[in-house]
Amino acid sequence: MEDAEIWINKGIDFVVEFGPKLLGAIAIYIVGSWIIKKIMKVLRKGMSAQEYDKSLQKFLLSLAKWALTIFLVITVISTLGVETTSLAAVIAAAGLAIGLALQGSLSNFAGGVLIIIFKPYKIGDLIEAQGVLGSVKEIEIFTTKLITPQNKLAIVPNGAMANGNIINYTAEGKMRVDTTIGVGYDEDIKKTKEVLLEVLTANPKVLKEPAPSVNVSELADSSVNFAVRPYCKPEDYWDVFFGTMEGCKLALDKAGIEIPYPHEVQINK
Repeated sequence: MEDAEIWINKGIDFVVEFGPKLLGAIAIYIVGSWIIKKIMKVLRKGMSAQEYDKSLQKFLLSLAKWALTIFLVITVISTLGVETTSLAAVIAAAGLAIGLALQGSLSNFAGGVLIIIFKPYKIGDLIEAQGVLGSVKEIEIFTTKLITPQNKLAIVPNGAMANGNIINYTAEGKMRVDTTIGVGYDEDIKKTKEVLLEVLTANPKVLKEPAPSVNVSELADSSVNFAVRPYCKPEDYWDVFFGTMEGCKLALDKAGIEIPYPHEVQINK
């Protein structure tokens, strides 16, 4: 019974001493989380009002949330009675260990900063990088999210993006669509060029400047190949590509111009 009383007294002393700190820490966390949400809302509205670049908005908001959350956690831990100096030493030691273990993540963070500063691409751009083609959905602290033509989400580390080759198809505002159309050797080259060029000029999504072109590109084994080159806006690329292929086939058929194809040779025995 005496041992039980001792443990009960110790428990009461612990609750009396530590309980207020715990309740205070919980209260600080709840209020702090609410304040962070309000601050993030104000920052988001302020950046939108100032017409900040969307890529920069996403990056800065993400960075601000991380910083405020870390500050809140440190405040909560301090409220529980952990000395700030001791906590700073622990954080410094942990930071060094984590930094050595997560060198790749630090590289990705630095890559994200470089992308925001130099802006090789922004949200909405169609780019090709690290073997992935897609539209930029988000630029976060450590990664860039791309939506591929197949509507798949590709997440690429910012370190690789900042240090690798990037092709930005949107930067110039126009793209060239490369297609090849072959006709028979007996067909009139001049007439064929006129028919193919009419298909391009009739397409409203093909740009007038630079002007589309049709030129003989190859004298192949069984066909004369034409390089059909319309220009379009990046977002219209696939519409123009498929429209050009279909339109050229229909126009050549209508004009009586033959598109050669392999013939199966039958041998009678």
